[in-house]
Parts: sequence; C-alpha cells; structure tokens
Amino acid sequence: MPDAVYRTLTLLCTLVVACPVGTNLGLLHLLWMLVSGRLLGSRGALFPGLSACGLPDRAVRRAWAALGQGGWTSGALLLRWAARVREEGRWQPHAHGGYRPVPVDLTGFWRPRLRGCPTTHYHSLAGKALPAIPLGLIAGVGRVGSQRLALPRAFVRADPADSSPGAHARRTVRAAVGQCAPDEVLVLDAGFGVALLQEAGATRYVVRAAKNATFRRATPPPYRGTGRPPTRGDVVRPLPRTYKGRPVPATPPDRVETWHEGDHLLRAEVWTELVLPDAAATPPSVKAVAVHDPRYREPLLLVTPLPLPPRAVRDCYRDRWPVEQLPLAAKQMLGAARQFVHAPQTCQRLPELALLAGAVLSYAAATTPAIPTGFWDRRPQPTPGRLRRLLAHTPFPHDFPLPARIREKASVTAHLPTGAWGQRRRQAATPPILHAHAHPETLAEAA
Repeated sequence: MPDAVYRTLTLLCTLVVACPVGTNLGLLHLLWMLVSGRLLGSRGALFPGLSACGLPDRAVRRAWAALGQGGWTSGALLLRWAARVREEGRWQPHAHGGYRPVPVDLTGFWRPRLRGCPTTHYHSLAGKALPAIPLGLIAGVGRVGSQRLALPRAFVRADPADSSPGAHARRTVRAAVGQCAPDEVLVLDAGFGVALLQEAGATRYVVRAAKNATFRRATPPPYRGTGRPPTRGDVVRPLPRTYKGRPVPATPPDRVETWHEGDHLLRAEVWTELVLPDAAATPPSVKAVAVHDPRYREPLLLVTPLPLPPRAVRDCYRDRWPVEQLPLAAKQMLGAARQFVHAPQTCQRLPELALLAGAVLSYAAATTPAIPTGFWDRRPQPTPGRLRRLLAHTPFPHDFPLPARIREKASVTAHLPTGAWGQRRRQAATPPILHAHAHPETLAEAA
C-alpha cells in the first residue's frame, strides 16, 4: 500500500471513529469515495461512485444510509478535524498586527432540477439567483510548508424559516462573531457590507468595500456663523468616479503610507473617523484604506474599525483567499458540483461532507511527499490534484487495519422487509371509529 493511501485513510479514520458503530464505517466509505474523486466518473451519482471503489452491494447501501440517516453532524466532524490538525503541529496559523484572520464566505451547490428547492444562490454568469444549496464557510488560515491552507471551523446552513440570501448572510456573520476569539479578525469580501457587520455586532473585521463606496466624517464640521448648524459630517469619497459623464474627484486622504514589496512600491491612502452615510446618532467609527498596487489596475478599498497599519490591513484581506480553495476542491477536483440526492437532510449533508473531504485532501497532499504524474513530472508540487489522481486508481483497501470501533454493526435485520418495500414509508395505523351504541366487548377490545 502506498504511503499516501495509508496517510489518507488514517486521517479519515480520525474523523469517523467517534461516530456510532456502523455509521462510522459507512461514513469512511463515503469520504473515501469523495477524496478519490469517484464522483467525477459517476457525474455526481452516489451508488455508481461507491461501487467504483470496489465495495460490495451491502456496503454501498450502508454508506448511503449513513449519509442520510446516520447519527452524525458536520460540526462534530469539524471539531475532530481541527483537533487532529493542531495535534500534528504542521499547520501554523497566520497573524498580522497581533490578529489572526478568520475568513468568511458563502458558496452554493447548484441544484437547477431539484423540485421544490427552497433556497437560492447568486450566479455571476447568469446574473441572477438560481436554485442551490447555499452554505456559509467559516475557517482559520495557516500555512503548511509553503502552502496556505484554510482550516474549516463551521458550515452554516440557511434558515428554513427565512431562506433569503440576505438572511443567510446575516446568520453566517452572527455565527462567525460568536466563534471569533479576542485575537481574531473576520475577513470578508464585498458581498458583506459594513452595515451588516455592525448589525451583527462585529467589532473586529476587515471587509472590502465597493469602488463607489461613500462615507461621512464622524463629527460634523464647526458652525460657520450662518444658517442651520451642521448635524452630520462631510461626505468622504475614497476613490474617484464619474457621474453623468462628469468626473467626481476623490476626497484627499488624512495620511499616506508607502512600503516596498520586492521591486514594487505600494501606496496606501487612509481616511479615519468615518461612519456610514445613513448611520444613527452615535455609530461606531471605521477607517478606510485604499491600497494602490502597480501590479493591479484598480486600487483595493478596505474598511476596518481596528487601529492596524495599512500593510497589516492589506495582509489580513489577502488571507481571505484560502477559503476559496474549499469549494474549489469540493466541486471541481472531487466532482461534487453535480449531485443526485433529493431528501432534504441528504441535500444538506452531502455538500458539507464534500467540503470537509476537500479540506482533508488538501491537507493530506501538503503533508505528504509530492507525487509525480509521470516520468516527465520532474518537479512535482504537493497539490491535492496529484494525490486525488493516485487515490482514483486505488480501490478501497480492505486489508487496512481499521480501529476496532469502525466496523459493521451486528444488528438483527432478517425480519425487516428488503428492496423497495423496505424503503417505503408506512402511515400510522388509525384506530377504528366506534359508535356510541357499540357492544361493550367491542369497546373493550379496542381499548
């Protein structure tokens, strides 16, 4: 057995060993199918993907039952995964200016043919929201060797009572605020506005603002002696714009800082003591930082309430990108972009399990010697794609020494119906309707 296969199975066993007996074995088979990319060949179908792993028919059915009816949650799996990664000590968290970045993002698994799909997610190519299973992602950012990796902390589902994208974003931000430690800062893209963060009670964040973002000074200007005394601060436009063909200049910054990165000179323009244009009477103030990098066409406009230097603010936001690798590995590398499950619980569990499998595959690849694709691959990199290519040609190793707890549950099932009859839901038997003038013996038998 190759060392990479042994290493991957050891990590997967750590995730599922604490689950109920029988369910843990089915989850192990499911995770092996996901990390080995079997869904790519089956185009999202679970049964063909599990069969391609070399599992017998009964094991395939048990794995399918563990997915939809097993006694496990993604939160418990993520806690065990984070404990295993920290125990090994290879993943080192990042810190900038004394704060560790915690990126937050939203992703969606598209389900255009799912009947009665209650949730949607915005599709940039379509220009509108499409039926999907959205999930909020909360992760920590660290480094394994020369690679930046995201350590997922939580997957936030949409609220069934209010499944709108705005409500899901608020729910994700509230969950992230509740999990954020005093030395951690939330890092978010432009989809999460400053108003949303302030409404959720966030006090430590770095969020990207739109190019046409407008703010006001926190304090109004002094009274000029004529007219009504001002009650709101002056308007601040960090970046120039064009309105009806006329250029609108940017507001001069409060200060400018520069630093070198290699051969490039970066310039940051800073505006302090700002509030939102329609803020309340005593709103919390923020700081806007516009970073001009000669390697990019447009400046990067960031907003934060923390007293961090501009370079630390920019470095915190750059650490948001590793969270994008989680859905990339789950959808494109592992083939979970297409899914053929329809039960409400299974529709939520399979995307969560795919995201976790993508995180496990990325970490296992970063902590395993690089696997060359062939003799022409002279300088291979420890990427999850190369590891998945090796696992794709390896059936599930039945000779692997599994922990004693991971086994088939010895339950008596001979009396249960099988086939299609065993999957049908039976309605509860309704008691017979008895008349008041029925015979006393009949009433006693019914009781």
